[in-house]
Amino acid sequence: MDKVIYEKHGRIAWVTLNRPEALNALDDELNGELWQVWSDFNQDDALDLAILTGAGRAFCAGADLRTFIPKWEHANMLDIRKNVATGIGGGLTRGQHRITKPIIAAVNGAAVGGGFELALACDLRIASEKAKFGVYEVRQGLHQGDGGIVRLVAIAGIGTALDLTLTGRQVGAAEAYRLGLVHQVVAPENLLAAATEYAGMILKNGQQAIRSAKETILDIIGRPLDDALRLETINGYSSLGDFQETKERLAKFFAKDKK
Repeated sequence: MDKVIYEKHGRIAWVTLNRPEALNALDDELNGELWQVWSDFNQDDALDLAILTGAGRAFCAGADLRTFIPKWEHANMLDIRKNVATGIGGGLTRGQHRITKPIIAAVNGAAVGGGFELALACDLRIASEKAKFGVYEVRQGLHQGDGGIVRLVAIAGIGTALDLTLTGRQVGAAEAYRLGLVHQVVAPENLLAAATEYAGMILKNGQQAIRSAKETILDIIGRPLDDALRLETINGYSSLGDFQETKERLAKFFAKDKK
């Protein structure tokens, strides 16, 4: 792979967008490599979590304006229908968005346009003080089409979604934190350490429960209250599985309590 750096360290997959000369803009080749990465990550039983970041000074500047966007000029309706199955970011925005293993975005710089959509498709977002966000698509005559509106509404609410989408304005890291778009803002030199610390907190927990919880959270969105409560009950109690992991964890807890 030339445009993605994919490394496995223990239980963590490190995924780095590697087109720094193009601010990690998403072209067909990068999207294709990312599809392979997310597929492997999902299937590798030794991996429990991924951290996504960008090489150089940007996280991701969105879809490549020179190659990715112009191809739609001569697209027909069937091309658009075929596109539904495969969103940008290797399908993390749409197509492979049902991966139940947690994915953390370590946003090191600009995450704009499709790059903002990609960051929003991650489960947690840790931002460098240099991070910038924005719905830049509207500056080019289109709007989000890869989950950006859906996730922006779900994460930050209708008001913020309207604000950022209609204005196309740039949002700095501090404002992004106030709006609930990111979970933590740190100095640039501490970004990967902060993402690793978050990963450590997640990895301490039962991974069967973690994956079931993520699946449940995504599944209850938009459901009527009774359906959502029923689904949470079924998934929550069934996440015990064969009870072996819970039994071992309880034994350790009670043993520690006796000391």
